[in-house]
Amino acid sequence: MSFSQKIKDKSMKIGVVGLGYVGLPMAVTVAKKGFTVLGFEVSQYAIEHVNAGINYIGDVEDQDLVDVVKAGKLSATADYTRMSEVNVVMIAVPTPLDRYHQPDTTFIELATKAMAPHLPKDTLVVLESTTYPGTTREIIVPELEKIGLVVGVDIFVGFSPERVDPGNETYKTHNTPKVVGGMTPKCNEYCKAFYESVLDASVHLVSSPEVAEMEKIYENTFRNINIALANEMAVLCNKMGISIWEVIDAAKTKPYGFMAFYPGPGVGGHCIPIDPFYLTWKAREFDFHTRLIELAGEINIAMPEYVIQRAIKILNKQGVAISRAKILLLGAAYKKDIRDMRESPIEGLIDQLETYHADFDIHDPYVEEFHHEKNGKTYKTVPMGNLKKYDIIIIVTDHSNIDYEKLISTGIAVLDTRNACKDLTADNIERL
Repeated sequence: MSFSQKIKDKSMKIGVVGLGYVGLPMAVTVAKKGFTVLGFEVSQYAIEHVNAGINYIGDVEDQDLVDVVKAGKLSATADYTRMSEVNVVMIAVPTPLDRYHQPDTTFIELATKAMAPHLPKDTLVVLESTTYPGTTREIIVPELEKIGLVVGVDIFVGFSPERVDPGNETYKTHNTPKVVGGMTPKCNEYCKAFYESVLDASVHLVSSPEVAEMEKIYENTFRNINIALANEMAVLCNKMGISIWEVIDAAKTKPYGFMAFYPGPGVGGHCIPIDPFYLTWKAREFDFHTRLIELAGEINIAMPEYVIQRAIKILNKQGVAISRAKILLLGAAYKKDIRDMRESPIEGLIDQLETYHADFDIHDPYVEEFHHEKNGKTYKTVPMGNLKKYDIIIIVTDHSNIDYEKLISTGIAVLDTRNACKDLTADNIERL
């Protein structure tokens, strides 16, 4: 039976490697379209939870997971020999940076080596993990060729960058437009046919995996640079006694040529703080120095230190040294109304506070505890409790379910890094 016919009658089985923030939403989306999905994971926790229909990812609806598991449309395994059952494989594994801020493609390499010997011919393999241009061609294709498969003839390969925005209520996996770059025209044909059958969004074909890989990094580098501009403007505006928030609100009235980006205590999430480093690393291969991108990274990385220096000035006005102060960090997740802790700016704030041996608590309505990736410690959050014991409250994440008016009414000094108190006026509020 042909690939296209298997799509039409939904007789093909889909493999998803990695059931995290990208893989599980995609697996559920595909399963809801009537395809049988087999998830591959190294985490026993993930395997057990998926097979029990227990959700652990915020962007997946609990009932959706229950429904597809009960219907026998989604299951998880660690057994890569079962790759022999699938007709499409989507790879959605982590692509972190190492301690030197260089791309770590270990998870892609391990996944490809594990699955390659078991793939049947006429299978479509698509990498969705964000990575540097050239990864698909340089890492995935050689592993497939080692076992005698000819790309574009025996097996079909492409890159389609994940586009996941945790907490976005409008755009989810199923309705976000998809960019696809195949190794050959036939690969593109397979990619387009598959994604059009499982998504309620357009599929945009590009000429190569490298274009699709670069496109994803360009998206997030664009955001990273513009956030850096907002952060630098915030620092300058503070020195000049001007509200950066009022400036941005005024600039937004222009109906063309302006897009609002906002300052904050740092940049979080898996993509925006990390993706530009993929590009700066790859650029060195071509003897090219990405000065603007690297400068933007430096500005954003410096924001936690700037925030704590602002807090120190506020405390000094009270005659309280930071080493003797009691501080509340309000919010831990990297963005509002979610529990996602990946690359959260709070890690940088913690590092700064611990340098001063400061006494601090953390409150986040979505997060009970989290692991600091860099120092290896685990931090537990606390209930809001008695706020009067704090000398200063630093708003790190502007969660919607916090009563900011009540917070301000305590009279405690508040450093608002997110403009969460934008509708409030009080002498104890200081904004970034």
